[in-house]
Amino acid sequence: MKDNKNNEKYQDQIEGRNSVIELLESGRDINKIYISNGEKHGSINKIIELAKKRKIIITQVDRNKINQMSQTENNQGVIAIVPPFDYCDVEDILQDAKSKNEDPFIIILDGIEDPHNLGSIIRTAETAGVHGIIIPKRRAASVNSTVNKVSAGAVEHMKIARVNNITETIKYLKEEGLWICGTDMHTNTYYYNQDFKMPVGIVIGSEGFGMSRLVKENCDFLVKIPMKGKITSLNASVSAGIVIYEALKQRIK
Repeated sequence: MKDNKNNEKYQDQIEGRNSVIELLESGRDINKIYISNGEKHGSINKIIELAKKRKIIITQVDRNKINQMSQTENNQGVIAIVPPFDYCDVEDILQDAKSKNEDPFIIILDGIEDPHNLGSIIRTAETAGVHGIIIPKRRAASVNSTVNKVSAGAVEHMKIARVNNITETIKYLKEEGLWICGTDMHTNTYYYNQDFKMPVGIVIGSEGFGMSRLVKENCDFLVKIPMKGKITSLNASVSAGIVIYEALKQRIK
């Protein structure tokens, strides 16, 4: 199911000291690093040292120039210019699980539009040992500098596939032996009563509308998170974290 590589890509930038350090240590290609004049203390020294070891160009510019270039609110005086994010194929995610001799553990995002939510989910998924994340090409957030920063650099260690059609991808995963779990408040099964000790893909719906009808219909089972307050929904990244860690808890027993 190869529909991710060689498609549209976007040059991007990574901002903030910790994110740039994570980027440098990951070995990913970096075109250039901009550092604000006068920033020669603390973790900036580590960035300069790592960049010199990798023979990456460092350019010092005025702080106002850094702020004008910045796409986030907290660049901390450093911006790395990087080639486009290298999305993988869905097969690469399955192969990663196979190489680790583990049942596939995949997160499928059905229309997450907020890059902060996407970044948070990537960070949680990486810490929980998820093999990969699948996102749609259209009407959804893609990996950019904000996502990278919110993920605390986890995007450098997470396989992310970007597909044309989430429903068709789910059908393909089911053919490959995965069980697909949807998150939906209109079901009777609480997430902690569901068995996740299997090859599984967990679907997280969009912030405002949840899963689309076709995606929901193609799930093997649905789970919900108990609610007792007057607010009847959780932030998408919080919901993802709760269900991801329940699956992890079961899978490491």
